[in-house]
Amino acid sequence: MKNICATIFFLFFVFLVSAQESNFGNWLIHIGSKKINTKFNLHHEIQYRNYNAIGDLEQLLIRTGIGYNLSENNNNLLFGYGYIASENYFLGGDKMRVNEHRIFQQFITKQNSGRFFWGHRYRFEQRFIEENYKMRLRYFINLRVPINKNALDPGAFFISGYNEIFMDVNKETAFDRNRLYGGLGYQLNKGLKIEVGYMNQFLSTFNRDQFNVFLFSKF
Repeated sequence: MKNICATIFFLFFVFLVSAQESNFGNWLIHIGSKKINTKFNLHHEIQYRNYNAIGDLEQLLIRTGIGYNLSENNNNLLFGYGYIASENYFLGGDKMRVNEHRIFQQFITKQNSGRFFWGHRYRFEQRFIEENYKMRLRYFINLRVPINKNALDPGAFFISGYNEIFMDVNKETAFDRNRLYGGLGYQLNKGLKIEVGYMNQFLSTFNRDQFNVFLFSKF
């Protein structure tokens, strides 16, 4: 376990050093779920997004919500709220702080086939950005494949990948962005796992590379 953590820390350190002279961004993410009872769960999430490695804040995202299980493990409806503080660059290199309050509704469904674990998330967002109001649809599909042990077994390594497309309801051209990700994870125990990976974010006029570090908790 110590060797695994040391390896992940080393890879992250190498990334930090190499990223100092590039626009390769970094996201530090914690996503958690707390079981209230057999039907309800509390979602909590925080994301610290940087333009480079660490220290040049792009966005701080805090999200929470109450979920309802339609079935024991595979189908979940959730109603939530998010606060997003963005620091956007403008011409001349100046930054401007933009605050967003977001309400969202989502449905998650999961399936597995042998060693392949699939997840689908459908999300509808109502976004209050300063004086503006926008709506957005998102579809997220992910795949997780254990490598050396069964899923959720402590000590299991797994490969993870996802694609998420964003559609802006308010625009004539609906496409907003697309995120494509691939990574490697490690199951610490039944309720805790870590993951590191690469994401490319395609926007309408350009794309950006990200190095993502995840901590998932479920209790």
